[in-house]
Amino acid sequence: MKKAEVRQMARKKQEDAPAPGSPAWMATFSDLMNLLLCFFILLFSMSTIEQDKLEAVAQSFNQTFSLFNGGATAIGDGVLISNGVSQLNELDEYINSTGKAADVEDENKEALEEFEARQQQEAEELAEKIEEAVSEANMENEIDIDFTSQYVSLTLNGALLFDSGSDRLKEEALPVLDRVGQILARYGESIIEIEGHTDNVPIHNSRFGNNNELSSFRALSVFDYFVENTNLDPAFLKHSGRGEYVPVADNTTPEGRARNRRVEIKIYHALSTY
Repeated sequence: MKKAEVRQMARKKQEDAPAPGSPAWMATFSDLMNLLLCFFILLFSMSTIEQDKLEAVAQSFNQTFSLFNGGATAIGDGVLISNGVSQLNELDEYINSTGKAADVEDENKEALEEFEARQQQEAEELAEKIEEAVSEANMENEIDIDFTSQYVSLTLNGALLFDSGSDRLKEEALPVLDRVGQILARYGESIIEIEGHTDNVPIHNSRFGNNNELSSFRALSVFDYFVENTNLDPAFLKHSGRGEYVPVADNTTPEGRARNRRVEIKIYHALSTY
């Protein structure tokens, strides 16, 4: 074989040999995988990244890769394919709405906590004023004062107001109710609720069939007295009988039963939710 033929065959083999390096399709595929990886990292970080930083990242992707302009519909419709590239048109809007929802939830929580704190402060201030008024009237022994975030309660012993098994107010109780009425007129800014309570000893006489009836009529007697003898607006007065079901002491002892026979007057403040 001639040298020229050998050289020609060697040159032909060299031309037919594959070019070194990866195929062209693999470079395109690698670019696509990198883009998908970037998107997954971005979506994974949405739940924790700060809003301004997330917007900056989205803008950077938009400027660098031009993935968010034109093509498909919202991210809520799924990952759509347009012009051969994954399109997430409304990713920025979706991210913004998610962040705003979290911000609104945090703001609502803070507003609720602030409102509850204001309610508690309002109740404490009202309780201080009423305690001072009760002390000035020398009624510390006749009235117990307590409060919650919604109201201030004045508790009067049932034996002070009524005879056993009766809903008729005692004569000696009327001066006490007069002074209580003055306090209510002075500090009652909203609803005033009168509750009657009994112990758990069953009652059955010609007037009352059970403790629920007795407690209801006792609350009504106090209500009627305030309506007839004070300037309180009846529209803001409520009365109810709670019977034996809300005790404040042990019903197994005489002392506990005496404490449970009571009338509570709840003075709700202006921020109460009733």
